This record gives sequence, structure tokens and C-alpha cells, in this order.
Amino acid sequence: MSLSCQNMGFLVAGCTNVICLDNDNATVQLLTTTTVKTTEISGHQLQFPCLNDPYCHSVCKICEDHPGKPPMECLSYLFDDYLHLFNNQMSSLNSTDWCVWDKVSSFYSDFSTYTENISDCLGIPWPNSLVEKLFVNIHAAYFKSCPTEEFSDPPPGIVFALVITPICLIPVMVSLVVIKTKNGDGTS
Repeated sequence: MSLSCQNMGFLVAGCTNVICLDNDNATVQLLTTTTVKTTEISGHQLQFPCLNDPYCHSVCKICEDHPGKPPMECLSYLFDDYLHLFNNQMSSLNSTDWCVWDKVSSFYSDFSTYTENISDCLGIPWPNSLVEKLFVNIHAAYFKSCPTEEFSDPPPGIVFALVITPICLIPVMVSLVVIKTKNGDGTS
């Protein structure tokens, strides 16, 4: 069960509601505090929180230019735009290269960092249900046919040998210590 709550007190001055997304079903709950924070960018008062950072201000300005959209919808809009770039980057590779981590790691890491930064700018917790859906869709589209054999467990015989060896050595080492101390002989 995924629970993501976003403080709606930021959207309208004096509003004391919280929107909670529980498995994608929105519910409204009453806040216990009435503190409302807004951000001012270039003399313009935003109706939602925004980190005090030039990059975040540009992101928040994009969201402010789409009036009536809550930050979560704006987040979706911004992710879709970058997802298009990610899809283009992945399309530039041969489909057999999608399973080679060295070839996709920069695209994948950049997209992950982007989702985190944008979420932080808009004051939305990361990861959230939207991010989870995006990455599940990315994995379904690009990585579902990647072989996983190279990351499988070793054969049971090897695991048994690696586990049993130290277990058997411990009593032998303890016995040697006891024998040496019983003899009172300090030399080896």
C-alpha cells in the first residue's frame, strides 16, 4: 500500500486540507495546523511551495503558468516531457544494448535524478506513486527481456561449501586455543 500525502494548505491561503493518495484514490483530510507557506518569485506569489533555488523557481514558474493544476498534475506534465527525451535516448540505442548497463546507466540515472529534483522543487515527497509508475513502465518497456541469469545464485553445492567451511573451522580454532592455554605453554 502506497500512501502519499501532499499538503494542500499551500495551494490556497487559509486552506487546511491534505490530499492523500492511497493506491491512486484521492481523499481529503483536515490538517491540524493552519500554517500556510507560499513562495514569491520575481514579485509574483505562487500558490504552492517552491524551494528557494533558481532552478526550482523556473520549474515552479512552469507550474504556475498552468493555472488550476495542483503540483502533482504539474509534476506529471514535467515528467512526461523528460520521459519523451528518455525514450528518444533509449531509441537511439540498439534494442540489444538496452540490457547493457554501461550503455543505459547515464540515461537511467539522469531520469532518476530529474524526477527527484523536480519532486523536491515542488515539495512533493520522492519517491511517490507517480515516480513508481514511471519506472515500472520504463522497466516493462525496455528491460523486461533482459536476461537475469548472470545475477542468479550459485549452485547449491558451492553455497554449501562456502557456508560450511567457516562453521567447521570455528570449533577447530577454539580447540587449538584451549589446548594451548591448558598446557600453559606460551610458545607456539
